[in-house]
Amino acid sequence: MCRGKLEFGCNSSQTTKNNWLENPAKMNRIMDFFADDLQRVVYLTTRICNLILLLLWYAIHFFISVWYFALNVVHALESYCISSGLLKRYKSLNLENLQYLAVVIDSEDAGQTSKVIKLLLWLAAIGVKNICLYDPEGILKKSQETIMKSLQAAKMARGATKNLSLLDQIHINLEIVSASDGKEAIVKAGNLLFVKNYLSGVHKEPKVTESHLNEALKAVGAGGPEPNLLLVYGPARCHLGFPAWRIRYTEIVHMGPLKSMHYGSLVKAIKDFTMVRQNFGK
Repeated sequence: MCRGKLEFGCNSSQTTKNNWLENPAKMNRIMDFFADDLQRVVYLTTRICNLILLLLWYAIHFFISVWYFALNVVHALESYCISSGLLKRYKSLNLENLQYLAVVIDSEDAGQTSKVIKLLLWLAAIGVKNICLYDPEGILKKSQETIMKSLQAAKMARGATKNLSLLDQIHINLEIVSASDGKEAIVKAGNLLFVKNYLSGVHKEPKVTESHLNEALKAVGAGGPEPNLLLVYGPARCHLGFPAWRIRYTEIVHMGPLKSMHYGSLVKAIKDFTMVRQNFGK
């Protein structure tokens, strides 16, 4: 009897298999059904993952925006307190380590001559004596006459009040450079090294070092003093092409756009620099 059941089961399996083989259309419909379900699952999974990633990106962006907003509020309050004289530690600055200050201004902001003059007057009031102004396109050079006349007028106005301390503060040594000065200096220094090494009758390959290049730059009058501190006004957090051979040991501070400059932020940047101890390698 068991044998009969076994034979019946075998016959049933064979019959089902034959039915599948004899009805390929039915088998295709079932396969298509499962394929459609698989596609729907993959599609929904992809949509959910994309939605989660999008929400995560928005959350990160939101928290970063809140963080920077809070920092800006704190900096604005600190700047206001410094300008108002509420923070006593910023009232007196020791400028012994700040012998030369460079101010880099983005070319789009360099046309704001009134802002530049105001910045120079702030620096003079703080006590900075030697200042270098720089912008990549040479816009400040075109305004040099206006800037110097405004500083002279401010100095005369201070002198009319017979306040000698303020009169002395207006005296500053101002240098204005642009990117073309750096390029021209490199070309002149290169030509000088070429004449000295290749046209001197020595046929062996010369060895040009950093000290040789520095000597050549000084020889062509492009050495210039190295700023202790460089303040950058503009959207980019870089020196915008300021002559690299003059900022080997310079502290660089990004100050933001010129249109949003604050006296308190300027004092804080200089104060923070005077509190830093610089270690120079051999």
